[in-house]
Amino acid sequence: MKSISFLTDFYYKNLFPTLEILEKERKQLRFRIILFFIFLSIVSIFIATISQEFINFVVFAYIAIAGIVYKFLIKDYTSDFKQKIIKPLVEAIDPNLTYSESLHVEEELFNNADLFSTPNKLTGNDLVRGKIEDIDIEFSDIHAQKKHRNSKGHKNHTTIFKGLFIVSEFNKNFKGKTVVLPDTAQSTFGNIIGNWLQSKNMRRDELVKMDNVEFEKEFVVYSDDQIEARYILSHSLMQKLLEYKEKSKHPIHISFIGSKIHMAIEYNKDLFEPTIFSSLLDYKVAKEYVETLHLAIGIVQELKLNEKLWSKS
Repeated sequence: MKSISFLTDFYYKNLFPTLEILEKERKQLRFRIILFFIFLSIVSIFIATISQEFINFVVFAYIAIAGIVYKFLIKDYTSDFKQKIIKPLVEAIDPNLTYSESLHVEEELFNNADLFSTPNKLTGNDLVRGKIEDIDIEFSDIHAQKKHRNSKGHKNHTTIFKGLFIVSEFNKNFKGKTVVLPDTAQSTFGNIIGNWLQSKNMRRDELVKMDNVEFEKEFVVYSDDQIEARYILSHSLMQKLLEYKEKSKHPIHISFIGSKIHMAIEYNKDLFEPTIFSSLLDYKVAKEYVETLHLAIGIVQELKLNEKLWSKS
């Protein structure tokens, strides 16, 4: 896999000229969107003023029409951006990777990760798939939702995960199941109460206490094989996770089950979508993507080289 500095050079030398063209298109698109929203707002205010009894309907119609038209206006621009920027950037990261803007990681793989409750609705896009150092890997944006009924009996959906979901497969199996989650209990309630709450999580296997104090503050580990869990979470791997958590501020969920590693990194946005109301010429968007991929692939490579872990198999 190429280094971040290599990809930065690639971005500016190979992609920047295309980005400059797309930036002009973005400004024109932004102008059309603003004009449309001004027009829609004026019409909605006028209707609401002359017919106050329909104000709730006007608000609902405004939101629905705005959403539909906005998606229609940005559709071609978004696809253009992904094919001309994201696709070559993925191929530059590793030539063995392929990119499909409309596909996503299969729902079965998401459920098998055992990181979240089973969703009623799962959507996604921007699937990247291929091999890195003979290890199969695939990842995409995922939006997983759970259906609920409110107090009035109406159905609605709440998000259980939105972000980048990654699956990689080894040619050897983990004997047990190990899950690493953000430690919200300890960070919220402190060590004593937090540890007690962690141990009472009936949905999870046995709590595993790690010997890295900083890691314990940020993550909680559950496993049905305490020894294997400690082999998996080597000091260098724990350090990688801590460094990324500190740099990105995004929660990370990981599970090691069978021959697969699953990673879910929360973004609460579509990571690969182009910006409409800010400049495309800022590298921070591409940099965030590249650094996230480096974390995921770095963990895969770290485990592949962990001879102590695989010598147990």
